[in-house]
Amino acid sequence: MADAAPPDADPPELDPPERDPPERDPWEDSESPAARLAAEALIIDVDGFEGPLDLLLTLSRSQKVDLRRVSVLQLAEQYLSFIARARALRLELAADYLVMAAWLAFLKSRLLLPPDPADEGPSGAELAAHLAFQLERLGAMRDAAARLMGRDQKGRDFFVRGQPQSIALTRKTNIDASLLDLMKAYARLRTRDEFRPYAFDRSDIYPLEAALERLRDLIGQHADWTDLSRYLPEGWRGAGPRKRSAMASTFAASLELAKQGQVELRQSDTFAPLHLRPKAAR
Repeated sequence: MADAAPPDADPPELDPPERDPPERDPWEDSESPAARLAAEALIIDVDGFEGPLDLLLTLSRSQKVDLRRVSVLQLAEQYLSFIARARALRLELAADYLVMAAWLAFLKSRLLLPPDPADEGPSGAELAAHLAFQLERLGAMRDAAARLMGRDQKGRDFFVRGQPQSIALTRKTNIDASLLDLMKAYARLRTRDEFRPYAFDRSDIYPLEAALERLRDLIGQHADWTDLSRYLPEGWRGAGPRKRSAMASTFAASLELAKQGQVELRQSDTFAPLHLRPKAAR
């Protein structure tokens, strides 16, 4: 029978259970941002050039690399392998590179093929110039964005007051006008809706020349005092504006004849009827 272990002896040490290492997040690795960008960058290894595709586009326009030596087949194969690796990265990254590669392939095809006179599309040189313009515009946008972001920004380089100060606007109206201007404005407002221009009928006006000629013809037929209304023409003796016009013209004609010494006028009282007779010769 084996001896029992003494009570003072230490218990045997047990090895800790083995644990699986934690899964590594591909987006939280220990690589630096420069290393991550270098991994995402598409490196093209073709005849005559090796570098990122955006640099290949820039060099193709400046003619530092002959696009006639670039193999479209090798370019497509490298793109397929890149897309397979891009599944673990951002998909929009592969889409941007595909657009640039499509431009390169199309540009190379137009440069290799002889120009067709019947083709109304742009030539290879025009496509290259258009591509260069797009790249120059993109570079200008990036420079402008860099200058804009390099300026002082609120909340980072400068700060606003914690308690904003409200601004009260007070408007004062000064009227520079005289009493006459105010009266004219008031009268214009009062008569704006009620004012109507006066339009008179010329057929209701008895001219002074006609009254003077008629009075000269009739004054010799009445030797005694005769009421002035007896000399009004027919059709002008009724009430209304026609009678007032004929009376005014006949009265003015009698004053003119009295001034010339051809008739005499008499009125017995204020507002009494006016009488006239031919002036007797002396």
